[in-house]
Amino acid sequence: MIAIFVSIKIKRGLRDRFVEATLGDARGSVENEPGCFRFDVLEDNSDPDLVHLYEIYRDQAAIDAHRMMPHYTEWTARVADWRTDEVTRIEMTTAFPSDNGWERQKPHLVD
Repeated sequence: MIAIFVSIKIKRGLRDRFVEATLGDARGSVENEPGCFRFDVLEDNSDPDLVHLYEIYRDQAAIDAHRMMPHYTEWTARVADWRTDEVTRIEMTTAFPSDNGWERQKPHLVD
């Protein structure tokens, strides 16, 4: 599995709107994408204008499919002017849980 951690600096005063829009992308990802196993939206406690995303995908094809989904393309268009150029992205390979573990827990994400 591929894990992605993204940190996005939001323009002052837009965090709540950004998070609300991002929750739509997150829900769409875990509900409608068989290759997406996690999509956490995290608000930074030390910086009110910093949001982190933690995502897990089966493989590169699942990431590519995610970027073609309507919920993703709508999200990117909606939030484009709400963020600064301070975006960092780290790509990793998961060590735990196992791939089978990610598969088994997916149905419980949308509770």
